[in-house]
Amino acid sequence: MVRKPASKETARKPNMREAILAAAEELFATNGFNAVSVRDIAQAAGANPGSVTYHFKTKDGLLLEIYRRHCGPMNLRRFELLAAAKRVRDLQDRLEAIVRAYVVPAFTSGSDLAGGGARFTRLRAVMSAEGNEVARKIIAQTFDDTSHAFIDAIHESLPHIPRTDIVWRSHFLLGALYYSLVTPDRVSRLSRGEADGGDAASAIEQLVQATVAAFQALPLDHAAPARRRPVVGSKT
Repeated sequence: MVRKPASKETARKPNMREAILAAAEELFATNGFNAVSVRDIAQAAGANPGSVTYHFKTKDGLLLEIYRRHCGPMNLRRFELLAAAKRVRDLQDRLEAIVRAYVVPAFTSGSDLAGGGARFTRLRAVMSAEGNEVARKIIAQTFDDTSHAFIDAIHESLPHIPRTDIVWRSHFLLGALYYSLVTPDRVSRLSRGEADGGDAASAIEQLVQATVAAFQALPLDHAAPARRRPVVGSKT
């Protein structure tokens, strides 16, 4: 078989591996993992499907590399900030420093590779919601060690709060973080322009303060019981 000459678009790409990664990230963030094929990725990157398998073996390997390249630097920065936060002596200040150590890297690295910005955050949200087993394993492999470290540090600062409650509240923090990064325009719209959802510094402070307050809330088994409506018996 005679090979067709490379297209001008392909020839102009300085790094086909990077082009494939960028195309896959955009497609996964827009359409999810299940709906995107290797052929779709190759077409978007101006490559042939063989190039995708050559560089990444499988579509699973491609998704794993996307997570590694973004989250490796972000997790490293989180661990650095967490180590500093754990040295804070005052428990209230320490708790705030721990939460800030988790939140800040997602915002401050949002415009470069480390952290990924809105596109990678959108991809993470889509992968979490899609329920794909491959994505679940990659997410666990990428984030579970970091998540356990932060949950344990928070629990040390709030020993009277059951760890299960802290896990739930950490789960809510992650959802708020996703939403803050992906849809900042909603804050601007609902505040009628009085707040700028794209202001990263304000978003960080709002998220940190709200999360600290949530972690410090009474444990669920100690909270005031909700008022129950009286049961109306059936007429006989």
